[in-house]
Amino acid sequence: MSKKAFAIACHPDDIEFGMLGTLLMLKDAGYEVHYMNIANGSLGTNQYDYQTIVRMRREEAFHAATLVGAHYHESICDDLEVFYDYATLAKLVPVVREVEPEIILTQGPYDYMEDHINAGRLAVSAAFCRGMTNFKCAPTAKPTLQDVAVYHSMPHSITDQLRRPVEADFFVNIAPQMEKKRQALACHKSQKEWLDVSQGMDAYIKDMESRGILFGKQSGVFEFAEGWIQHNPIGFGPEKFNPLAAALKGNVKIMPRAIQ
Repeated sequence: MSKKAFAIACHPDDIEFGMLGTLLMLKDAGYEVHYMNIANGSLGTNQYDYQTIVRMRREEAFHAATLVGAHYHESICDDLEVFYDYATLAKLVPVVREVEPEIILTQGPYDYMEDHINAGRLAVSAAFCRGMTNFKCAPTAKPTLQDVAVYHSMPHSITDQLRRPVEADFFVNIAPQMEKKRQALACHKSQKEWLDVSQGMDAYIKDMESRGILFGKQSGVFEFAEGWIQHNPIGFGPEKFNPLAAALKGNVKIMPRAIQ
């Protein structure tokens, strides 16, 4: 049975911006890969009604996941309703138990947007609760006991919500996956105009490429990279459990500041 890697992000297109290159590198290394947006993208528009944009963004995300050969998992709430609460967590835990991942890629506890922060917190807690028999979730799902490593991606601005710099512990070479990453992000056609209007993100594919180049320069060795910080392993696996670095080997640059 293949080992599994699970990308859990907030909105449709968040995976493509900050995680997809690494997910695809893991796929090439033999991992079965899974893809989930916690929120359905309901507020990512200034021209469509609720039902239309939710349908459009689900189709775009499904197309992107299919394009890269990832298993697609349905969203569980609307935008700006990504709350760190029991009801939302109870919907996510069964999905994590079903997938039984060894690696979870998610957003971090630092970002300009609360939805992103809460998505990462929910993913961490869902992983932590994977083996808790008495955790009440809906639908019910059998607890799992595998070791799992959780990794947090870099925030879009590369600073936290107070504009303090966020530095990666390590970088993954994503140059071999850049064309597929571009194609997958381009699936999110509804966001081209919206991101420009709402966040000043002119030419969102170029913005994604610029981030890859910047992280590549920060790595000191790669042309394109994605940056990561590993979550504290207590409750998730052994102290030095780092399956991502082990799987990708020569395509990972660990920085001196990282805890070994």
